[in-house]
Amino acid sequence: MNKFKNAVVITGSIGSGKSTASAWLKSQGYAVVDADDIAHEALNSCINQISAKFHNVVKNGVINRAKLGEIVFNDAQNLAWLENLLHPKIRDKIFNECTLLESKNELYFVDIPLYFEKINTYSMLDKVAVIYAPKHELIKRIMSRNCLNLQEATRRVELQIDIETKKQKATFVIDNSSDINNLHKNLKAFLHSIVN
Repeated sequence: MNKFKNAVVITGSIGSGKSTASAWLKSQGYAVVDADDIAHEALNSCINQISAKFHNVVKNGVINRAKLGEIVFNDAQNLAWLENLLHPKIRDKIFNECTLLESKNELYFVDIPLYFEKINTYSMLDKVAVIYAPKHELIKRIMSRNCLNLQEATRRVELQIDIETKKQKATFVIDNSSDINNLHKNLKAFLHSIVN
């Protein structure tokens, strides 16, 4: 199978600002394949298996994502079970969308939070932009955003490959250690470097 030559992966770590970066790229008219959106669809399509495995996380046909997150982020076996259930569906949908976008022969982006964690799955996507912020900043953001204590936030960050390692492996690094205006400025510079 050919590589997706017009694709650039957007990745980083939890709290690094991938979604903000992807939203800005969409606002500039670029197509963005969003693995998180696809994961939500996959999660809802597996509601029966999830309900059978984790009691009390499904109520009135709706998955309580906060409760499910609490369970899987505190138990590696449960996290692995959920990933094995969802990931093939997520991968297939991402590749289907990439195939459609490739036919247009235009630059597009694929937002995959766990790209480096699942690198064998996504080897056909070989251009990678890491949205970067240092670990202490990631932890601070997650504590604020998800209402977690220091221990919980640190644990979620440390479940993923270290952000410094991702930075070293990236094709492009987009700094987001400051504010949103700085991120937008760095995204513009990044776009300029790949479009021109």
